[in-house]
Amino acid sequence: MDLSAQFLHNLINRISYQPNERTLLTVSGGVDSMVMAELFLSNNLSFGVAHCNFQLRGAESDGDEQLVTEWCTLNNVPLHTIRFETKKHSEEWKKGTQETARILRYEWFEQIRKEHGYTQIATAHHANDNVETLLINLFKGTGIAGLHGILPEQNNIIRPLLFANKADIHAFAAQMNIRYREDASNASDDYLRNAVRLNIIPAVLESFPNAIASVNESITRFAESELLYRKAIAAEQKKLIEKRGQDLYIPILKLRHKQPLATIVYELIHPYGFNSAQVPHVLGLLESESGHFVNSTSHRIIKNRDFLIITTLPTTSTDFIPVAAAPCIIDTGKDHFSFAIENKPKELDKDAHVAVIDLAKVEFPLILRKWKTGDYLYPLGMNMKKKKVSKLLIDAKMPIHEKEHVWVLECNKRIVWLTGMRLDERFKVRDSSEQVLVVTKKSR
Repeated sequence: MDLSAQFLHNLINRISYQPNERTLLTVSGGVDSMVMAELFLSNNLSFGVAHCNFQLRGAESDGDEQLVTEWCTLNNVPLHTIRFETKKHSEEWKKGTQETARILRYEWFEQIRKEHGYTQIATAHHANDNVETLLINLFKGTGIAGLHGILPEQNNIIRPLLFANKADIHAFAAQMNIRYREDASNASDDYLRNAVRLNIIPAVLESFPNAIASVNESITRFAESELLYRKAIAAEQKKLIEKRGQDLYIPILKLRHKQPLATIVYELIHPYGFNSAQVPHVLGLLESESGHFVNSTSHRIIKNRDFLIITTLPTTSTDFIPVAAAPCIIDTGKDHFSFAIENKPKELDKDAHVAVIDLAKVEFPLILRKWKTGDYLYPLGMNMKKKKVSKLLIDAKMPIHEKEHVWVLECNKRIVWLTGMRLDERFKVRDSSEQVLVVTKKSR
């Protein structure tokens, strides 16, 4: 079967492609994308072309744009072009040139797809690219997810040349007299992919001439194995994770009996920003005392008695809020406090999340702030016995991550209310009270 027939067979059988769909081809002017464009053209498929000039190689970049433009004009193919200030964006975003170019082009491709009614975007990744990606993922340690290489279809992107190796593509270009341009940067090993392409792949092919085809066959099996793996992991997650509000609780006793433990732990924590290097630290929490934790950039895993708790990292942006007068509403991000002045009710609200305070004992401005070490109050009903806030939180068996979100209401450096928990005896409503300050706490 020649390359053109293989291409059409692959497009229809391995990718959910319909002949009446319009496809946006990403064409750089290199041999891979020019062959892809010729294959779409010779098979009478509906398509348009998108070309990015990243203005990184001066006249070379302009030459690529000219070649693609001439080909589209000659064959009456719709063309979309753009010129990016890539270096400028790279400096502004503080990202590498390659990453910046990738972000720019894919955002623009998707914009063109939507605006002009294309069903999907096609890139010219081929079998050699797939092997390079597998090796890079393997060296980086991305786990089983990295072993499936480049997916033939993902969201709105298709890769119809993944079946073909580089040698087949070059042979087809020579056979069909397809014009293309070589990107000089492909001959440099400055970038990681080029280093793999120029140094590692040739060394492998010397000993294993069929390595590209063999590894791609393995990639197909890895992808199928990953489907089974994901089903098994999903079943374990369902058994182990209990959601309480916004936090996730994992019972330690049940987790300890799971095998392979490290793999299961990695899959449980990876969605929350944790990497494979942190797995031993998380496993260490199983034997640690309560209160020990491990952080990612966005989450924290805390050992709390019989559970590991995955919670978002606390924000410190609003730790001290003056309350100038009532009525008012204050939103701390996690909690919502409303302040109102009312006549003394016949019966006091028993809800711990509602504080009814003798207005005569209050002097504005009040302070709403996070609790701190050394804070104390005289809890209502304890006959004016002083007790530290930290001890009250311990008695309530409050997990450490919830302690970080506890607020106190303060008046003249005296705590009026440990919010959601205890009112201070000194501010309680008495028989002589006429008006009250009602403070209601609601959590998101």
